[in-house]
Amino acid sequence: MTIIKHNRCHFITNTVAAIVAAEFATIGFTKTASGKIIISNEKMMKQGSGKTFDIIKQIDAGVLNVGYAEAGPANGPPIILLHGWPYDIHSFVDVTPLLISKGYRVIIPYLRGYGTTKFLSGEALRNGQQSAFAVDTIALMDALKIEKAIIAGFDWGARTACIMAALWPERCKALVSVSGYLIGNQEAGKMPLPPKTELLWWYQFYFATERGRIGYDKYRHDFAKLIWQLASPKWSFNDDTFNRSAASLDNPDHVAIVIHNYRWRIGQAEGEVKYDKLEKQLAEAPLITVPTITIEGDANGAPHPDPTSYANKFTGRYSHRLLTGIGHNVPQEAPQAFARAVIDADY
Repeated sequence: MTIIKHNRCHFITNTVAAIVAAEFATIGFTKTASGKIIISNEKMMKQGSGKTFDIIKQIDAGVLNVGYAEAGPANGPPIILLHGWPYDIHSFVDVTPLLISKGYRVIIPYLRGYGTTKFLSGEALRNGQQSAFAVDTIALMDALKIEKAIIAGFDWGARTACIMAALWPERCKALVSVSGYLIGNQEAGKMPLPPKTELLWWYQFYFATERGRIGYDKYRHDFAKLIWQLASPKWSFNDDTFNRSAASLDNPDHVAIVIHNYRWRIGQAEGEVKYDKLEKQLAEAPLITVPTITIEGDANGAPHPDPTSYANKFTGRYSHRLLTGIGHNVPQEAPQAFARAVIDADY
């Protein structure tokens, strides 16, 4: 394992951990007659703290050399936090101190195609199909000698977390998934949706073209900022917050991974044979039995399913939480509420 140390402000101190832990007390819970939990918090961080991870570690895991941030006691209960597109590990920079203040060991990897995560082989297919990300994360757990962990994420990270909980429940102590059950399959991806829903997926169709691939490569930062704005219309993030994450999109494999991901979803690109068995299992929409909390922001501008459509996919201890005024990037827009969900899922 190698360590990359950045000359940036330190990410966490005991003083900061104590201060941010106190933020849990400001979160308000309201339970409706139907049992839905609505969470509001006037102090939810809208701009972001400006903190960063000053040390990025590297480890060979599966087909990748994975870059990841780690914080908290080495012997603490492990939590793996998974980001989405077009975001990165800094979505969890304000969640992490809240979790380590409770004694957790927190690991936040760059997904394939982001940050310092690289393929070990130049010949490997830059594959963005859903099961590949889950296999990557299991390989990371193996490399770090983590038998079982709480898995939490949003966007691509939530889909990956759901897949892990469905296919490897013995490795998943609990699950937190923003926007619920996100496991899909190519056949479902080929089915037309109502026009208003299709409009939300405009970039998927753009990416299906060669013009879209070239355009995303040329304008990836502008593209990402637009997605942030559309997906979280009430989030007043500043340029520093965006630029901190956008740097991870300069990974040399990023464009290939993103384009393959969205083309694969609608059957415009082939996956790898080694994942066929897993994809066949996922196509059957397997149930998730591990303790789960799903979260949704009522200002989520990205495509997402209605919570009533997936509640029955979780057969273990389960609850759903609705966050008021929050968009797609829940951990960064509402770090206290996200951290609270992770901790509550563990008990």
